[in-house]
Amino acid sequence: MGPDRLAAGDAGVSRLICLHGPESTGKSTLAPRLAAALGGEVVAEYGRTFAEERGTDFTMADLVEIAETHDRLTQEAVARGVDPVILDTDPLMTAAWAVMLFGRRDPWFDRWSGTADLYLLLDIDLPWIDDGTRLFGTAELRQRFLDVSREELERRGLRWAWVRGEGEARFESAMAAIRGAGLG
Repeated sequence: MGPDRLAAGDAGVSRLICLHGPESTGKSTLAPRLAAALGGEVVAEYGRTFAEERGTDFTMADLVEIAETHDRLTQEAVARGVDPVILDTDPLMTAAWAVMLFGRRDPWFDRWSGTADLYLLLDIDLPWIDDGTRLFGTAELRQRFLDVSREELERRGLRWAWVRGEGEARFESAMAAIRGAGLG
């Protein structure tokens, strides 16, 4: 998969649009709105499910398990013919978590190649809300997490766009980016 998946013009290829960025930036709120507007489905953030079931004392092996599971769920959506698939994060976001938690990423993340056609990088312009699974709430840590998230996209040369604003403005920012990329 990746940015050149659609360049070939293959009929029946699902568009993958991934919401990317630090915790508490509105990804899980925005994902279903985008899916409804575009006629697709959401692949929910598996990391949240994992954290709610097992806690947030993550190991690197936990992060790889989260990424592998999210990738499997994405592949299942594509196999069902869902189009577009709106990803509420993906393994690249889990790689950013690895960097934030451990200062490095497992080699699995560098081998993973199932990248989306477009990444929407959600800015930290919304208030941070502690929901029991979030860890990086200070202004300094939020900025660092945003920087690490952006670096994950840039080091791979992926197509991405900023999403900013509150409420309806955030949704419109995302839709404008999707339309601008020719995916909406």
